[in-house]
Order: sequence, then structure tokens, then C-alpha cells
Amino acid sequence: MKTKFGFTLYTLNEFEAYLKNLRVGRTVLYIQQHHTFMPSYQHFNGNNHFELQKGMKDYHVGTNGFIDIAQHYTIFPDGTVMTGRSMELAPAGIKGFNSGAICIENLGNFDLGKDAMKPEQKTAIIKATALLANKFSIPVNTDKIVYHHWFNLSTGERNNGTKNNKTCPGTNFFGGNKVADCQTKFLPLVKTEVDKLKAPQPSSPVLEYRIVTADFLNIRVAPNSNAARVSGRDAIGLATVIRVYETNNGWCRISSSAQHWVSGRFTVKVMRAVVNADVLNVRSGAGTQFEKVASLSKETEVFVSEIDGDWSRIGLEMKWVKSSYLDWL
Repeated sequence: MKTKFGFTLYTLNEFEAYLKNLRVGRTVLYIQQHHTFMPSYQHFNGNNHFELQKGMKDYHVGTNGFIDIAQHYTIFPDGTVMTGRSMELAPAGIKGFNSGAICIENLGNFDLGKDAMKPEQKTAIIKATALLANKFSIPVNTDKIVYHHWFNLSTGERNNGTKNNKTCPGTNFFGGNKVADCQTKFLPLVKTEVDKLKAPQPSSPVLEYRIVTADFLNIRVAPNSNAARVSGRDAIGLATVIRVYETNNGWCRISSSAQHWVSGRFTVKVMRAVVNADVLNVRSGAGTQFEKVASLSKETEVFVSEIDGDWSRIGLEMKWVKSSYLDWL
């Protein structure tokens, strides 16, 4: 394990140990797969992991205007895994599909005729994806583990690669970037690894879900503002959906197995639902007279913060959907 520029580089075994001790308040539902495209293999010399990661952060912050590097993890050609953005923050990976997601950037250009993925990296991608799926109880299917290629760059609509899409994570990523390629060539490898792992069972059930309304919300060791902050856990960011296991005098316990608390004053309750329509239009207000701003595909999970007649507001944004096209969880 090595640390530099605020990033930590792990071997695959070290990454597994790190995940076992990781505590995340944000509700995680999806895993995104990307390739960096640039930097590619020709930029990696076996010793410049941190310099490449810092270069990506500088570009994402300085040029794209992101608050941090876009991805949570970068997987390098030698099979090592590096941390990036805080896991308490949604990534900047796929427009319209970042909430509740983990973003993995696989260093290289995996379009046909470009970088031939090294066995060490292939193993690390499969294992890291499996470890994350197991950690957060994410089903191994193409609703929950997604490729950037499946989403329209302008609208964020999932169209499975039919119009205005990147090739990311590459036209030759584990044999292809289509949904069928993922189902037949990538996910079976991940599922085999997940089956080897025993998913931890929470010590208590989820009581409710809430969404953070403050820019940052500190996590404390007891349900009061004078309690110390939890060591080793980042503050939780605005619009993050959290799981609540217990409430106490206006405070919410966000860990199933530890005394980790946040102030409920800076949160609002949300209801969890899943889209039951093949395509569900998202509008800027509660009615068909409002502009369509996005669309959601079937089985997409959402968190509803407000209901107005037959319409449901998603999170804290001005995004509304028809409630009849949601199944409540």
C-alpha cells in the first residue's frame, strides 16, 4: 500500500482488506465501468500510477470543472487499484446516472485495435467489481452493472448504445461494449467471483431512507452535536441518499453495526421505488405540460422526496415522474 497526492494504491489483496473495513453512508446501487482512453497503456511505465492519477484529477477539476477526480477507483494495467473521489460523493461518470453509483476507470484504451488488456488488469477488474458488488449487495446484472456506452451523452437517457454514445469502456472491453457482450462475456466472470464471497448480513434492517440537504454532513460517534466525529469517515455530501437503522432525538444512525450518527435536521425522508415502464419520461415539474429533461429505463431505482397528485419528485432536483410508473420498495 502506498499513498501520494491524497490517493492510495493497493494490490488486489490489499484492496479486498480495505473494502472489508470501509464504511459508506451513501446508498450504493450501481457500478459503472469506464476506460480512461487517455491516458492509455503507452503512458503507463509501471511506476507512474500517482502521476497519471493526479493528471486525471487536474484535468477533471481544472478543465471539466468537477469538484474532484471523476472516479472512485482506477484499475491499472499491473492489476493495482487506486482510490480517487470520496465514496461519500456521487461520481462524475455518466450524465443522469451518477446518484447511487460507483465509478471504476480502467486505465487503457480498450477499443478494437488499441490496448490489449493485460491478464493482471483483467483479473483485477473482475475481482474488484465482484468485491464491490458483494460489499454493497449489488445484483450482478446489466441493470446494476453498467457501461458508459449505454447512455446518451447529451441527455443521459439509456439507449444501449444506439445514438450519441461514447465507446467507453471500449469496443473490445471483455469482448465488446454492448449489453449482450456484458451479459455473456463479463458478468459471468464477475458472478463466479461473487459466488466465492460470502456477503455480510447487516445486524439490523434498514428503518428508512433519507437524503442529505446540507453541503456536507459530519458523522459522529453518538447522537449529539458535541460527540466526536467518526475517525476515518468522510462527511456525507449534499443530495446523498443514506440508510437509517435507528433514530434518537432527531439523530439518525447510518451504520448497521456501529454507532455512527448524523443529524436528521439536515436530511429529509425519501421513499425508494423502481421504474416499471420500459421508458419513463422525467419532467421539470409535476405535469405533462412541463419540459421533458431526461428519461429512465425499466428497473432503475429512484428515491422520491415529494408527491404532488399523481407525480413524484426524484431526490432534491426539479425532476418529476408519473407515480403510476413506479413500484414502491
